[in-house]
Amino acid sequence: MSKTQENIQSWPDLAIGLYEKLTGKGAIITYHFEDFSLGVPKEVGDSETFTTWKMNGKLKISTSEK
Repeated sequence: MSKTQENIQSWPDLAIGLYEKLTGKGAIITYHFEDFSLGVPKEVGDSETFTTWKMNGKLKISTSEK
């Protein structure tokens, strides 16, 4: 496991790492979802209660550096 991967401990850490890697490279990431469901914890930590996010369609993420 690389040093960068060892520092990733949360979704925000992953997003920051991805942004830092792609910024200035004109990267575009496109996700297509069809009847996709995701259980998201309602609280930070060891939550046993989840809310369901349902997705249909396209999510496009692009980066740029000013």
